[in-house]
Amino acid sequence: MKSQAYRMTMLFDFYGDILTDRQKEFYDLYYNEDLSLGEIAENYGITRQGVRDVIVRAEAVLTELEDKTGLIKRFHTMRAQLEQVHTDACRMVELSARQDSEELEALALRVRDTAAALLKE
Repeated sequence: MKSQAYRMTMLFDFYGDILTDRQKEFYDLYYNEDLSLGEIAENYGITRQGVRDVIVRAEAVLTELEDKTGLIKRFHTMRAQLEQVHTDACRMVELSARQDSEELEALALRVRDTAAALLKE
């Protein structure tokens, strides 16, 4: 369940602006605020099935967008590659200190710091 909730949260983060206001609200309450279908239905004066229908439609829209664009998949791939660049740059800094090459060390530090900054975003 956690991986499904994580996936749904990622879909919402990437594509949530495409949803209608009602879909956004129900989706957010269900996945991010962890309210049950019954609680949402009670708060909005509609049936539990009505809430479920809105959320299922929103899930379908978000899933279809990811299937077509693959942005989340590319995001995870690029993040892993960036982590590898950061790791390699840290190792380059260590090795350049041994070689006593100021230029190599400066370049390695720049790559390391840039990768670190990008990982924080």
